[in-house]
Amino acid sequence: MASSAARPSVVPQEQLASFQQHLSRSTRILALLGAGLSASSGLPTFRGAGGMWRTHDATSLATPEAFERDPGLVWQFYSYRRHMALKAKPNAAHYALAELARKRRDFITLSQNVDGLSPRALHPADQLKLLHGSLFDVKCSDFFCKYFESNNYTDPIVPALAIPSDDSDPTTTSTLAAKEADISDINVDIPELDHSHLPKCPECKSGLLRPGVVWFGEALPRHVMEHVDEYMTDEQPIDLIMVIGTSAKVYPAAGYVDLARSKGARVAIINMDANDVPAGGLQDGDWFFRGDAAQIVPELLKVVIGEIDVENMGDAAEGA
Repeated sequence: MASSAARPSVVPQEQLASFQQHLSRSTRILALLGAGLSASSGLPTFRGAGGMWRTHDATSLATPEAFERDPGLVWQFYSYRRHMALKAKPNAAHYALAELARKRRDFITLSQNVDGLSPRALHPADQLKLLHGSLFDVKCSDFFCKYFESNNYTDPIVPALAIPSDDSDPTTTSTLAAKEADISDINVDIPELDHSHLPKCPECKSGLLRPGVVWFGEALPRHVMEHVDEYMTDEQPIDLIMVIGTSAKVYPAAGYVDLARSKGARVAIINMDANDVPAGGLQDGDWFFRGDAAQIVPELLKVVIGEIDVENMGDAAEGA
């Protein structure tokens, strides 16, 4: 797991030493993750293209009402996202955080990401709280059916949802290299699909399956929130919260930063944008590390996890 190759530091030494000294004596640690963590894995966030997918506002497709109105369109959008996420690979930050979880059992990660990269990096499941669900969970859309399946990596989930490609294999990487690389491309046909083409619930036989993500207007997963609340309200202090790839300006994320502070935590922010800081702003004693999380996070955590070899860890994860 260790790598002998020395890399130049990407973090100012004084800040690095200060952070690592605190990390070394920290036991109860939180990480709050956002889309910026996966940027080095090449995943689009739909922000860089003006929030558009084809001719559609991506946020308009992430609602229960949109699924009820046109489940075929919504499933094509999410099938595309599943496809892109499966073509991406966890980066060094995903693996570093997973290793920290193995080293510190009182470390939990609160992820706003649905891309499945943290689970694929073998992040211990009991220490990973997916606040917004996962693209690779599916559940029945029928109100009376409780069917739920996790870690469904079938691509496409049904044949009709294959991503258009010039190759005979609709899942080849040429899709990424060509038109699928442009998430705002309006020249890709979006066929109309009726219910017969879409994934059906294997339990009730009548309901459509839907992506197991939290859509706008829906509550966050109750079991996840209960676990997080239990951790946050424990009488023990919190030593550190790392805010990685997110501005944490939207609740409940912003509230977790504030609550961790109130329980004694120091705050470390890792982000590309110097303006992306939590709602409460920077305070004395905080660290701000500007740059690529895939480079910065492994260096910050090295004092606890050692050097990581992403290639070997990736091979181990793919074989698990």
